Amino acid sequence: MGDDRPKPDQDGPLLVERKGAALWVTFNRPEQRNAITWEMYEGLVEACRRADREADDGLRVMVLRGAGGEAFVAGTDIAQFTEFAAGADGIHYERRMTALLDQLASVRVPTVAVVTGYCVGAGLAIAAACDLRIATEGSRFGVPIARTLGNCLSLATTALLVDQLGANRTLDLLLRARFMGAEEAHTAGFVSEVCAVEEVDAAAEDVVSRLATHAPLTMWAAKETVRRLRTAEIPDDTDLLHRVYASEDFSAGVRAFLAKDRPTWRGR
Repeated sequence: MGDDRPKPDQDGPLLVERKGAALWVTFNRPEQRNAITWEMYEGLVEACRRADREADDGLRVMVLRGAGGEAFVAGTDIAQFTEFAAGADGIHYERRMTALLDQLASVRVPTVAVVTGYCVGAGLAIAAACDLRIATEGSRFGVPIARTLGNCLSLATTALLVDQLGANRTLDLLLRARFMGAEEAHTAGFVSEVCAVEEVDAAAEDVVSRLATHAPLTMWAAKETVRRLRTAEIPDDTDLLHRVYASEDFSAGVRAFLAKDRPTWRGR
């Protein structure tokens, strides 16, 4: 690549920039804790495609991070769920998420999530779909939907979390709707390295430098083998998604979240 390499749009919600052997992707809505919009999801898909294209042009690693220091990604922008009118909308959303996460996991080069602050909901799934994760000491990980929205995860996303965290810890996070700290995430093997906030940039650069010197095909084969093992047999979950996303509880959860209120769950 020469000096005509595309520059990131510094005003956009998703910044994508090639620096040497690395493609840096930054979720750039710090005022909303980098909550992801449909536009940002599409941008992430295109970033994955770009990483695949440039793997033959010296690209060796793709790094994902959040702007502002308060969050990696605090989930999907909840305001978008007000557009949902039926269970089919939830099924479509979860299928879209599954396709995105699989595309991220399938990127030809290693992917690294640099987590500072909250890594929640879709943010946790995106981090889990990456090959490596580093985090700052105050980072927090979770999927608190049992007390916030009343929706559910797809089987594919749950399988991803179970693969990374184990079934018991995944259920504990989901049922108790609690947050896991950086040290617990490190103990669980989810996070490779925990560092101070002032050291995270250097830690990320160190990972990039190390991966840039390794055999590209060996790294690709390793990550692709793990992905295929995880996705080999995932049952259909259409009935689960339809029942939850079509429920009164989910609609009430979205309204309550946007109103900064507590939902009243009715189980229907």
